[in-house]
Amino acid sequence: MRIKIKKTHPEAVIPKYATPGSAGFDLVAVEDVIIAPGETKLVRTGLVFEIPEGYEIQVRPRSGVTLKTKLRVQLGTIDADYRGEIGVIIDNLNHVYLADGWGPLLKGRANLLDGTDVYDYEGKELIHGTYIIRKGDRIAQAVISPVIQADFEEGDELSETERGEGGFGSTGTN
Repeated sequence: MRIKIKKTHPEAVIPKYATPGSAGFDLVAVEDVIIAPGETKLVRTGLVFEIPEGYEIQVRPRSGVTLKTKLRVQLGTIDADYRGEIGVIIDNLNHVYLADGWGPLLKGRANLLDGTDVYDYEGKELIHGTYIIRKGDRIAQAVISPVIQADFEEGDELSETERGEGGFGSTGTN
């Protein structure tokens, strides 16, 4: 499958698959973004995709970022008819730490995605638990998937199943 890509930023990285068996390709930040504890930020990729009709791009977390940080990439869908830049929504799940339990905010250590501690950034003091995403960091992965659209039909009755209305743990944990 051929996918046309347009760069909207000169330092945008055209994606590639890391290995022949990779399902996803990495999305890379085109600018530095500081995400304080409790914040949600949009991280730009500088890329616009022309996806064929009948397909979507799914934006997903990278497992290493999820395992090693408190950053969480929000799942996203890029529709075939969307022609804007792909952005990645990232939450910092770290708690806001107060210096004495009441205030002010605890200043101190922030982290880069590679685990490096940072105590100031471009001369700014940082709030403890902040993450800095740097231009060039691989922040998420994306997968191209087929889309099935349904014809919805209203009905008064639905077929019975063994499970019925059971949900939210109704099948147990073991």
